[in-house]
Amino acid sequence: MADSIPLNPVRKNSRRTPHFNSARLSRYSLEDEPSNLDEMPLMMSEEGFENDESDYQTLPRARVNQSRRGLGWFLLGGWKTLCGSCCDCLAHVCRRKKELKARTVWLGCPEKCEEKYPKNAIKNQKYNIFTFVPGVLYQQFKFFLNLYFLVVACSQFVPSLKIGYLYTYWAPLGFVLAVTMVREAVDEVRRYQRDKEMNSQLYSKLTVRGKVQVKSSDIQVGDLIIVEKNQRIPADMIFLRTSEKNGACFIRTDQLDGETDWKLKVAVGCTQRLPAVGDLFSISAYVYAQKPQLDIHSFEGNFTREDTDPQIHESLSIENTLWASTVVASGTVIGVVIYTGKETRSVLNTSYAKNKVGLLDLELNRLTKALFLAQVVLSVVMVALQGFVGPWFRNLFRFVVLFSYIIPISLRVNLDMGKSAYGWMIMKDENIPGTVVRTSTIPEELGRLVYLLTDKTGTLTQNEMVFKRLHLGTVSYGTDTMDEIQSLIVQSYAQVPPQPSTGSTGGSTPSRKTQTSGPKVRKSVSSRIHEAVKAIALCHNVTPVYESHASVNGETESAEADQDFSDDNRTYQASSPDEVELVRWTESVGLTLVNRDLTSLQLKTPSGQILSFYILQIFPFTSESKRMGIIVREESTGDITFYMKGADVAMASIVQYNDWLEEECGNMAREGLRTLVVAKKSLSEEQYQDFENRYNQAKLSIHDRALKVAAVVESLEREMELLCLTGVEDQLQADVRPTLELLRNAGIKIWMLTGDKLETATCIAKSSHLVSRNQDIHVFRPVSNRGEAHLELNAFRRKHDCALVISGDSLEVCLRYYEHEFVELACQCPAVVCCRCSPTQKAQIVTLLQQHTANRTCAIGDGGNDVSMIQAADCGIGIEGKEGKQASLAADFSITQFKHIGRLLMVHGRNSYKRSAALGQFVMHRGMIISTMQAVFSSIFYFASVPLYQGFLMVGYATIYTMFPVFSLVLDQDVKPEMALLYPELYKDLTKGRSLSFKTFLIWVLISVYQGGILMYGALVLFESEFVHVVAISFTALILTELLMVALTVRTWHWLMVVAEFFSLGCYLASLAFLNEYFGIGRVSFGAFLDLSFITTWPFLWKVSAITLVSCLPLYIIKYLKRKFSPPSYSKLSS
Repeated sequence: MADSIPLNPVRKNSRRTPHFNSARLSRYSLEDEPSNLDEMPLMMSEEGFENDESDYQTLPRARVNQSRRGLGWFLLGGWKTLCGSCCDCLAHVCRRKKELKARTVWLGCPEKCEEKYPKNAIKNQKYNIFTFVPGVLYQQFKFFLNLYFLVVACSQFVPSLKIGYLYTYWAPLGFVLAVTMVREAVDEVRRYQRDKEMNSQLYSKLTVRGKVQVKSSDIQVGDLIIVEKNQRIPADMIFLRTSEKNGACFIRTDQLDGETDWKLKVAVGCTQRLPAVGDLFSISAYVYAQKPQLDIHSFEGNFTREDTDPQIHESLSIENTLWASTVVASGTVIGVVIYTGKETRSVLNTSYAKNKVGLLDLELNRLTKALFLAQVVLSVVMVALQGFVGPWFRNLFRFVVLFSYIIPISLRVNLDMGKSAYGWMIMKDENIPGTVVRTSTIPEELGRLVYLLTDKTGTLTQNEMVFKRLHLGTVSYGTDTMDEIQSLIVQSYAQVPPQPSTGSTGGSTPSRKTQTSGPKVRKSVSSRIHEAVKAIALCHNVTPVYESHASVNGETESAEADQDFSDDNRTYQASSPDEVELVRWTESVGLTLVNRDLTSLQLKTPSGQILSFYILQIFPFTSESKRMGIIVREESTGDITFYMKGADVAMASIVQYNDWLEEECGNMAREGLRTLVVAKKSLSEEQYQDFENRYNQAKLSIHDRALKVAAVVESLEREMELLCLTGVEDQLQADVRPTLELLRNAGIKIWMLTGDKLETATCIAKSSHLVSRNQDIHVFRPVSNRGEAHLELNAFRRKHDCALVISGDSLEVCLRYYEHEFVELACQCPAVVCCRCSPTQKAQIVTLLQQHTANRTCAIGDGGNDVSMIQAADCGIGIEGKEGKQASLAADFSITQFKHIGRLLMVHGRNSYKRSAALGQFVMHRGMIISTMQAVFSSIFYFASVPLYQGFLMVGYATIYTMFPVFSLVLDQDVKPEMALLYPELYKDLTKGRSLSFKTFLIWVLISVYQGGILMYGALVLFESEFVHVVAISFTALILTELLMVALTVRTWHWLMVVAEFFSLGCYLASLAFLNEYFGIGRVSFGAFLDLSFITTWPFLWKVSAITLVSCLPLYIIKYLKRKFSPPSYSKLSS
């Protein structure tokens, strides 16, 4: 039946297909064949959407995996999954989350709250006093390797199983645990100190008796808190009062949303108008706030004052809120706390740091399991050859302990020391100054990355804007022709002599004439520039800020007119750097914004005249509307004008018909400029009054408030007069383009996740060459339900090799219904841009990629909003930027510039991974070779479970005799750094994980078995007469073989390697001379001592040399032939 269903997307009007589940099954049976992906529908018909609500969440992967579970699954790690899920379940029951509810908060009366709200304390610690030791031990013994050593070490307390001295087993294990515990403890203490510092910050709290100092952690819902300038806001508050006369203040939100520009916040009108601060307690008022949410860009609530007749109701929106973790930038503010602690927006948006484990560690863990299996098999074989006589079970365990050197404990010690060494090398690299390694456990991850998820603002761009282009339809001005605009503006304002009483008659008369005669008359370029510049100077949300000495003079309104308006004393503040740049540009051509409050703004003309405008309404920019508008009345003439600017997509349908806008927007976008369309409309007094009544009514409605308000505003936005098109460039960080190209050539897929708007994100993606010039961009249309998502995904499926741009809301919908399909399609794109992403969404995307692709991900960002993403990724990189240090402190690696990431991955990532792989396998080889010798020894001596070498020799073998040469492998490199950067394609090989795989591991196993066998049999065959000397001979040959093998493995010699080789040899010869009592067979009590005279004889020397030669020479020959006939890719380059 499934085969008969047509495999193409079906629209509403299609004939009803059979129930779509059967078709769905065919979809999953074909899951692994990408060739069929194209013809397959995501769902068969939209009628099906309503039928099968229960089927929404079930994902294909889960269903396919279900059938594969069985005994094999349980043994191979299913038990771990089951235990994990049981623990999660228990934890969930213990910490059952309280449901978040909407609340009514009375001003200054925390005791009136019906609910108990969380404590306002910041807590970033992983453990507490009681959970520290169990927690750290669990993290350590979660790994098979460590658990295995623990069991072996404990077995030595049983007398019948005791093989050697206790210290040979407990000393290395104790060392590893001690180092780990100290490292974790130091990190914990640092976290605790940082939290304590934040929680003990003091704030002023208003009470009936006056001001009281209160700690940040003791603040409650309903408290009235005073926050001074440059102080952090301790909890989510509603903004009641400010010391600023205009009733508004600026806050810095860089630690919350990553944007460096200041946001304007407005105090609640009712409380701002009260004569004194103390009156807040004489009124009876409450705030109704919605339940705590993740979204930092929206808020709905109401303010009600009860003790007046009639009651005063004010609607509250996002501009009346002060979120925790933001900083007050101007004035002093008073707010009432509505959310504390875990319910604040900033905490809801942060994820907790997880313990990161490198892929290499997981692979080695898998190999140790294979070795353990081999060890058990070997022990069983030994006992079987004995014939299972006597207490064979005890013998079996003794053999397991004897062969425990197959899995060397020095593996963990060596790798941990290696990781520290790589970290030190990264920090000492002069080509990437200022780089800090904060997590020393995962440097090898840098060499295995497939996905790089990057923030935009401050990471790829500098967040500095430059005005580049003004287009009027018939004429276009660039940076080199701005002086023409300046002279035209000077002329247009100089036409009428300045009249001090009536501001700017000259400025607006020409425009009025043209308006009355209608748009048929073609205006002169001069008047069009005049109109355009005036519109840009008026239509914005920018406030000029003067240094403090100016505000001292400006105590009364009249004094403010004589205030120090000098240009060098003024800075602009706004919620978008684009707006600031536009206002700066109008200043540069002669029209300066000198003053602004909530109700009016003033412009200064080139001749020094002040033009005053009353602000009647302002419509802020939102991601839905993609435009902002302002209605102003000119003081001198009484003209009411509605100005609007916004993205071309939003404005195209609003402005009057024209033939140039779309084409010019396209041209500017291709240059990587951010475009804004500016338009205006003149309103009569009656039109405005009618609008105002409808607008105020819509603003007070409780249901669908946003929709009603938007509908009223849209009634004005018709047939507006198009004035101009502006182009602003966001400057990129140094060397972003070559770095992105390098990463792309290295086979790394780059995704840009930004909180910025769609147009801006697309612009930057083009200008930074994240999307190459000739590539198509598929902009995913906004979708809100399952049907739309289905159709849009089908449209996207038909596109090939194009970059995807999608907004956070649409992404949310796609992931809810079509997670698997969406990720599958997105992963085939050369580049993906997600805009309007919340911090939580960024982390979600990272987790999604990890689950669906099983590849390693890296996240890079520079603001507080990137912390969740950085912590979720396998490898997090923070940039110390303008947005503070939060991201770089939370990251595993912290760099100072984006371009450093190239060298960090190509050179250090490559070296760390290659070196650790070589080191890990060599340490395993060192253990396997000695276990092979033990096996040969036992089998010759009637399968006795007697150790071949003394405890001291075993410890010496793993430490003083071979440690330095083996560890010197961390200095080895296969390709020079310059080569690795010149040929980034070499990096692609690393992601396949070929340096450490079952294949390379088996090669090392074969080498170990061959060498161990040769050394032991050689020693026994050549020394029949002096049988007691077997230990000395075989051990000497073993040490020499190991030193030669290190030399064989090294690819590039370093002087320290040579020193290490000779130092180890020297140590061994010295111990032969002075510690000769250890070189007997078995226990010292056998009485076989070694005499110095024997070591110095010729037979001893040539026989040892012969054995060593036989064990190593064939390997040297094989290596030479392999390099000659099938050299690795990198050797072709270096030769």
